[in-house]
Amino acid sequence: MTDTTRPASALRNDLGREQPQGPLAQKAGFGSDVVAETLHALDLPYIALNPGASYRGLHDSIVNYLGNSQPEMLLCLHEEHAIHIAQGYAKVTDKPMAAAVHSNVGLMHASMAIFNAWCDRMPMVIMGATGPVDAAVRRPWIDWIHTSRDQASMIRQYVKFDDLPGSPAAAREALVRAKWISETNPKGPVYINLDVTLQEAPLTKDLPPFDVNRFAPPVQVGPSAQQVETLAALTRKAKRPLIVYGRFSRSEKGWADRVALAEKLGAGVFTDLKVGATFPTDHPLHICAPGMGKNEAAAAALKAADLILAFDVVDLGGLFRSNLGDAAPSGKIVHVSMDHRVHNGWSMDHQILPPVDHFISADADLTVATLVAALADVKAPALKAREPVKLEIRADNERPLVRDLALTLKKALGSRKTCVMSTSIAWHEDWWPMHHPLDYTGGAGGGGLAAGPGISVGGALALKGTDRMAVGVCGDGDFLMGCTSVWTAVRYKLPLLLVISNNSSFYNDELHQERVAIARNRPVENKWIGQKMIEPDANLALIAQGQGAVGIGPIHTIGELPAAYAKAIAVVEAGGVAVVDVRVVPGYA
Repeated sequence: MTDTTRPASALRNDLGREQPQGPLAQKAGFGSDVVAETLHALDLPYIALNPGASYRGLHDSIVNYLGNSQPEMLLCLHEEHAIHIAQGYAKVTDKPMAAAVHSNVGLMHASMAIFNAWCDRMPMVIMGATGPVDAAVRRPWIDWIHTSRDQASMIRQYVKFDDLPGSPAAAREALVRAKWISETNPKGPVYINLDVTLQEAPLTKDLPPFDVNRFAPPVQVGPSAQQVETLAALTRKAKRPLIVYGRFSRSEKGWADRVALAEKLGAGVFTDLKVGATFPTDHPLHICAPGMGKNEAAAAALKAADLILAFDVVDLGGLFRSNLGDAAPSGKIVHVSMDHRVHNGWSMDHQILPPVDHFISADADLTVATLVAALADVKAPALKAREPVKLEIRADNERPLVRDLALTLKKALGSRKTCVMSTSIAWHEDWWPMHHPLDYTGGAGGGGLAAGPGISVGGALALKGTDRMAVGVCGDGDFLMGCTSVWTAVRYKLPLLLVISNNSSFYNDELHQERVAIARNRPVENKWIGQKMIEPDANLALIAQGQGAVGIGPIHTIGELPAAYAKAIAVVEAGGVAVVDVRVVPGYA
């Protein structure tokens, strides 16, 4: 950023997609050029967007000044998809990419996806636009309805930082600050709103040099020496320790440290399907991945433990409440987390307040690594190999259960490295053992539908060119809300396998209606009304095909699955996008 003039060759996109024609601007001449070169200097490789006139200046600068390179534009058909793609990218890389949304209306579209990313603690830099802020220069009608006073107030409670800078120099600083905050734990989305006038006004003078690397130092917060000493003493004394692994990075070293800690202590381990793979799920010490309801194995382990080590657990109090009722665990409880630093009272994502005897406000990865080092002299006890869980695929002529969908897909993929970017609500860890931090990246975060397809596309973007295949398993409702994100994957040649667990219903809500009917002594037979997606039956394979993907299905029997999956895998390995519609029996694991 110290030199605002660069040769055109350095600005050219070498990926061969959407290559600008003609001479590129050689020097920043407008406010939006300064914004674009700041995004470039911040090493943001992509910007997912749905176009809008409110940021037409920035759009021009990315194309005709940067040459559509770092960030490269990824056209999306809906603002939600842009945000979810950024979320999926962050899930794989632990790093932010950029996204752009058009004025207040685009931000309204994007808001649910931003909430998902917030609850998921995923970093991203979201660019918005408004204006003109100066009412005297607004075009009649359209500029007025696309201008909102304090536009970011719509999302301020679920972003880490927002700003409406008033000059190109202020925009540059705001972006550097925003990315820095976004990727500092606890991570999360940030929002920078650009006034149209700021973007389109010519620069009256060159800005002073600004080296972004000197204004965004990495922030790492580890436990104090005294806290490590206390934690090590507690673990050495414990006879029946239990570890609960929550949010962690995708680091392979972090994975190895977590395994080492559990093995040194001989501690049972809980994991959490909401936050991705954190520990081998078929390891002898892995007890279970408790869900929202009571789990007998989890309840027994919590009651027996004399020490519970919880590392950035999303809902520790809920885990206790689900399995122990109103009784608190009798063992000492240690929670390591920095999540309290972003709790604000508007969103209840802070969850139930758990009982905790020792709280350490530090990075979970760093704390595990430090504790493993402090226990270097502790030798891991011998472990008895775990008996593999025997799960059989049912008869070929049967309609698939979600379990059959998963087991057959796992068998078809064989020894291929995969990254599961999304699963249906019916998923179970025994169906798909995890052995690497990228085997599974967790749920949507905020429970908002339409996330699965977009997050899967973002994962495919991050994994492109690697030896790992992006796989998404989505419910039919999730897919239908987010299905046009498939177009972006096809357009930018992002290899992706999407499998739709299609029960032709918003089935979770059928169960809620059933509970209400039983509680009120009313007919449960009516639970399907207003829930089932039938008559007409949506042709999901055709929807995918209409966007350039290979659509396969509908698949009605287990016997059809191997051939369907083989075809889909071949498409993805050739660089394409395949969507398989599997009609499953409604029900959960």
